[in-house]
Amino acid sequence: MGGEPVPERAGGRPTPVVLGVDIGTSSSKGVLVGLDGRLVRSRTVAHRVERPRPGRVEMDGRLWWQEFVALTRDLLAPGGVRVLAVGVSGMGPCVLLTDAAGTPLRPAILYGVDTRAGAQIAGMNERFGTEEILRRCGSALSSQAAGPKIAWVAEEEPDLFARARRLFMPSSWLAYQLTGRYLLDQHSASQCTPFYDTDAQDWYRPWVDPVAPRLALPPLCWPGDVAGAVTAGAAAATGLPAGIPVVAGTIDAWSEAISVGAQRVGDLMLMYGTTMFLVHTVPHRLTSPSLWGTVGALPGTRNLAGGLATAGAITGWLRDLFGGPDYADLLQLAERSGPGARGLLMMPYFAGERTPILDPDARGLVAGLTLAHGPGDLYRAALEATALAVRHNLETIEAAGGDIRRIVAVGGGTQGRLWTQIVSDVTGRAQQIPAQTIGASYGAAFLAARTGQDVSIEEWNPVTAVRRPRPEVAADYDELYRLYRELYAGSRTVTHALAARQERLLTEARATRHPTAEGAAP
Repeated sequence: MGGEPVPERAGGRPTPVVLGVDIGTSSSKGVLVGLDGRLVRSRTVAHRVERPRPGRVEMDGRLWWQEFVALTRDLLAPGGVRVLAVGVSGMGPCVLLTDAAGTPLRPAILYGVDTRAGAQIAGMNERFGTEEILRRCGSALSSQAAGPKIAWVAEEEPDLFARARRLFMPSSWLAYQLTGRYLLDQHSASQCTPFYDTDAQDWYRPWVDPVAPRLALPPLCWPGDVAGAVTAGAAAATGLPAGIPVVAGTIDAWSEAISVGAQRVGDLMLMYGTTMFLVHTVPHRLTSPSLWGTVGALPGTRNLAGGLATAGAITGWLRDLFGGPDYADLLQLAERSGPGARGLLMMPYFAGERTPILDPDARGLVAGLTLAHGPGDLYRAALEATALAVRHNLETIEAAGGDIRRIVAVGGGTQGRLWTQIVSDVTGRAQQIPAQTIGASYGAAFLAARTGQDVSIEEWNPVTAVRRPRPEVAADYDELYRLYRELYAGSRTVTHALAARQERLLTEARATRHPTAEGAAP
């Protein structure tokens, strides 16, 4: 982390700013933003999630606060600023369980990339009814839902779960550490299927109590509501002024949508990151068994949303395989490879897949490989794979009743032109790109600024570029999309068998490394 100090205002007065911090999958980011939307300073700290076995993705929740403190202290170190309010956001929905004193009991189970709770999904569907869950909660049960993961802990770690009293996500954990207030925003709660009633906009205890009767689910508020004020203890830890307001915050993709003003009916936010997210604002509640129907980040709004389990994660994996070349060099090679990656087709299901196939046992696949293919072709195929998956989601959203009128791109993947151009070419849709694509931390800062100022995101973050589809490549990508859909259907039996084999081999390896007295896996 580093950066240049910002000069004080004329006369030696510090610049008034708001702080936004986001806890992401591969890094945490903090920004100081002026009241006019100008990015004053930003800092990032990288981290890795833990993958103890296929399908399980975790992170020590205590690191979220440690990284918040480190980011904030580094941002404030040069001086010359006066923080007026704090905004927070984070990946989700996550399941961080604590005891009554707020002490974490185990690593947090992450969002849809963690696919461990298949048995619990099946059990809840049988117990409560698949159609009834969709009707009451707005979403079908999938790896994205927090409820089955809570049930997994209850069933697989009963002694630990007996001590669980509170549920946190990254944004609510930061708000708790800063203010001492235990709460959760409405949007995050709406991804706790089947524990949330989307019409009542409240917890649904008849389905909570059979699974977690002693879990005190948090009081609910909206992401832009003030959670509380920075306590003296939090001020001492972070260097923030005591007493300034902290907004409740929300899940990162919805904070990303706030950061680019994608809140009007017909808007769709497309987030380019470690994973990929789509959030479409609809005029009224819509449901689909293949998507997530949620309440929005702003009161009165509703969304249809979807997400890829991997996106930038694949390009990072490829870069590591290739020995760590610069991303700029890989993008040049991918550009040279050309549309269709010289006859390659990749399935981007390297961690299963979320929407619209909702298949935790899907696996990555590269078809068409020859000895003539090189790193640029594989890298291009990875970018095209995510674009094909985005097209599948867009078509599913519209089939469910969505009306996509405007797409706004955000996230680190927008920085280079190639990825966004490929997505527009494959989908046949234009994307607007705003001045600031830093994303969730910027959206959190905007919500913080609203606590004391009359601010507009359109003035803060205007659109500065539009990526348009190129008609000359449309036919090629239409054919590739048809093959993409056929390849998943045709390979599903094999990839599911391989997923089962991976799980079996890992279980055998664990048993060999850590045999019990009976020689079985612990």
